[in-house]
Amino acid sequence: MDIRIFSTTLRAFDGLYVRVPNEKAFTDKMINYHAHLARRFEYAVGIRYCDDADKAITIINNLIEEHPLTLKNPAAQVFVDNLGDNSVNIIVRIWAPTTEWFGVKMELLWKIKNTLEKEGIQFPFPQHELWFNNELKLRSREIEVE
Repeated sequence: MDIRIFSTTLRAFDGLYVRVPNEKAFTDKMINYHAHLARRFEYAVGIRYCDDADKAITIINNLIEEHPLTLKNPAAQVFVDNLGDNSVNIIVRIWAPTTEWFGVKMELLWKIKNTLEKEGIQFPFPQHELWFNNELKLRSREIEVE
């Protein structure tokens, strides 16, 4: 917004004005979110182990294809990335026009959630199973305490 002898004033992505000493402006990394026409965003979607990951990937790919503002080139990526403690984790990477990426990101996330649930694919809650070595000893301690 303004360049002076000792500092430069920038308008941040969220609308705030930030004064940066020129020394920092010339020696540190600066990110320009609007320099390119396209911007990528990413989700990590966890599904239950008993659900069909291929079906989930197909559903997500169809939603991306149907959305008018997702870019075909570069193409979206949807793949199983990780077999986590509580879920099969699917990574979703989508490209959208820089001017529209935030709206597309928010809209698609909600559509993915709702469509997967309608298709019977659920999102797991973190769980832990406890196994006791000797159930009989535990019961005898409960009796002594009472």
